[in-house]
Amino acid sequence: MTFYSMMLFIHVSAAICLFIGFGIWLFGITAIAHAARVEQVRTLADVMLMVRLVVPVSALLVIVAGLTMTLTTWGLQTGWIAVALGSLIIIGPIGTWVIDPKVRAIAALAHMLPDGPLPATLVAHSRDSLLRLTMYMLIAMLFGIIFLMTTKPVFTSAIGAMVVFSFLGVVSGMLIVRARRAAPPDRLQQHEEAS
Repeated sequence: MTFYSMMLFIHVSAAICLFIGFGIWLFGITAIAHAARVEQVRTLADVMLMVRLVVPVSALLVIVAGLTMTLTTWGLQTGWIAVALGSLIIIGPIGTWVIDPKVRAIAALAHMLPDGPLPATLVAHSRDSLLRLTMYMLIAMLFGIIFLMTTKPVFTSAIGAMVVFSFLGVVSGMLIVRARRAAPPDRLQQHEEAS
């Protein structure tokens, strides 16, 4: 086993953990937006908080292992690597400064409230459009990085690919948010009446 293969193993394993963490966040955000009761939001927010350390630690390991492989084998002049590392450096702070504080705010509010139907304040937090748009954009960027790793395009094509993936993430997020807003509230009301 070579040093490069060990770094590659750490890099790929950390990327898998990063996807798992983002997947749990996306599931939680989606489920919270459909929740009708405080205890449902509380449980889902607690699950989301469980991956608070998984995402940044995984991102750090992806960057460190990727940078190590770059410096020892590929070289920093490799265009797709520079774009992939830059994209990861963008994803990290957005997850830390946008998603994590919003999830913590939802969890804190849900823990302060008694069980029962969602009050307006928790509804506003749990259906935050920026939170959902950000999640879709970041997940699309992660897929963009996987695309760069597998196709290894030149620098300009790599930038173009990341712009396209980011755009697709934002557009898909906007469509889902709009569809949620346009959906009739009948199902939510029926759920609340049955509870």
